[in-house]
Amino acid sequence: MTLRPLGTRLRATAALALLPLFALTACGSGDTGAAAVGAQGSPAPTDDPVAAVSEVDSVAALLPPDVRKAGTLKIGSSIGFPPGAYYPNGTDKAPAGQDIDLADAVAKVLGLKLERQDASFETILPALGSGKYDVGTGNFGVTTERLKTIDFVTYINDGQGFAVKDDNDGIKKVTDLTQLCGLTIGTGAGTTFEATLTAQKDVCAKAGKKPYDVKVYSENAATLTALQQGRIDVIMSTINGLRYQAAQPASHTRFLGEYHRLDVGFAFKKGSPLTKAFRAAVDRLIEDGTYRRILAKWGTTASAIDASRINPPEHT
Repeated sequence: MTLRPLGTRLRATAALALLPLFALTACGSGDTGAAAVGAQGSPAPTDDPVAAVSEVDSVAALLPPDVRKAGTLKIGSSIGFPPGAYYPNGTDKAPAGQDIDLADAVAKVLGLKLERQDASFETILPALGSGKYDVGTGNFGVTTERLKTIDFVTYINDGQGFAVKDDNDGIKKVTDLTQLCGLTIGTGAGTTFEATLTAQKDVCAKAGKKPYDVKVYSENAATLTALQQGRIDVIMSTINGLRYQAAQPASHTRFLGEYHRLDVGFAFKKGSPLTKAFRAAVDRLIEDGTYRRILAKWGTTASAIDASRINPPEHT
């Protein structure tokens, strides 16, 4: 075994100790474990654009009468890392993030209270069908496959991207998956990223190149740890999450740019009677400026949409 110089080993050890602070958000990958706990290292912005939001009767009237009478909705939330959703003050305190603010603002427009339950990303969509949750959030990208069983109300345009260690000069940008041939890619379980990589796994053979290998992780912190330890070469995750991560010096990652944009939305069971009210609530927030203020708070204005849509087709 070849030992690295002591200084290098100490720097690597220090970097690994910071890894939980810089786990990824997910359009696919949520985590209520190490990543969520570690996110305490990122304080939340202090402004509160949701505070001024109030009920809008004409929008609330679109809710089913029984829901309006009950006054509450059960929401399954994947709490991972900023800018989407995380714990700035520990898991015993309230979560924060773009998804949290948008969901809370929509609920206020509708005159509802949210009963939020943390859940791992891959469990939320199946749980909608069983009635465990009325709505789900977790940076869920709208895909053709998901539209078969899930209804979406869009609130942002995010998507897929790649990142490498900041000392990796071999990859500048990924515009085609053949650029990843021969490499090992880490991504989250049950995500659009895993689906994309699996569906395109034969591109390298067609190009006469060595195939890429995919390693799937159930926790975001584990993916970043694998990158820093050299067990994977590239991370595939959300554009906003990877961009945020790369801006944190201790993560030692470099964002490779956007690969594929996706609409992201609130998720519901197929045929949910809640979608029209949620769309109208998002549109109200866009019209009155609250939406832009929330995105500005979390640094995601480049992902803004002009109007919410119900079940738009997947971007091609």
